Amino acid sequence: MSEQPILSARGLVKRYGRVTALDNCDFDLMPGEVMAVIGDNGAGKSSMIKALSGAVQPDAGEIRLNGRPVRFASPIAAREAGIETVYQTLALSPALSIADNMFMGREIRKPGIMGRYFKQLDKTAMRAAARAKLSELGLMTIQSIDQAVETLSGGQRQGVAVARAAAFGSRVIIMDEPTAALGVKESRKVLDLIQTVKARGIPIILISHNMPHVFEVAARIHIHRLGRRLCIVKPDECKMSDAVALMTGAMQVEDLGQAA
Repeated sequence: MSEQPILSARGLVKRYGRVTALDNCDFDLMPGEVMAVIGDNGAGKSSMIKALSGAVQPDAGEIRLNGRPVRFASPIAAREAGIETVYQTLALSPALSIADNMFMGREIRKPGIMGRYFKQLDKTAMRAAARAKLSELGLMTIQSIDQAVETLSGGQRQGVAVARAAAFGSRVIIMDEPTAALGVKESRKVLDLIQTVKARGIPIILISHNMPHVFEVAARIHIHRLGRRLCIVKPDECKMSDAVALMTGAMQVEDLGQAA
């Protein structure tokens, strides 16, 4: 694993009036890893993720992508830089087809005059690309690329959202609570999907409250508390109960070595 983080932040500050959501927050994501982010409600982890994905602009601090300072004015700017976010709400349009959802906002136009001047979409190319991406990620249990997203199960919808992110997220994928509303079987499919994306070399930031899932797929765990990074632990060097205790303040970082 490279020494230089692919995505990093130093000294991020974000205030909402008198409330400080981020208090000199640091973050590091290494190439090819799954980095989990855990924290109690109100710890500021959502504000940190929003800053990294361009949804909010920090009041102070610096974000670097591949070692270069970046400042995302919007999620679209972050997306154009190769950072894709799979939100908990999935941001899918239920009435549209799988292929249409995959290319929403990034539609492929027909070559030549019909595409350039008449803005006609190349439906065939979009279907083929969507099918290829779903096959690559092992998601072709879906019957038809033209079926509406509203006909899919929760796990299949999550799969489409992840496939869209993997198709266009050239550098980083952020996943916000991907198994929160899923049953055991469908959660397993999503965890397998995370491993598949990781195997393709795309690093993932995983925000989750599900500790067993975090400890299964993450290489490192960023524990967020009181608006900043408290510490980073490795699943094979830290007990699940200790991670929760650190997250809630029941244990101090200096006590971690004694508890191991």
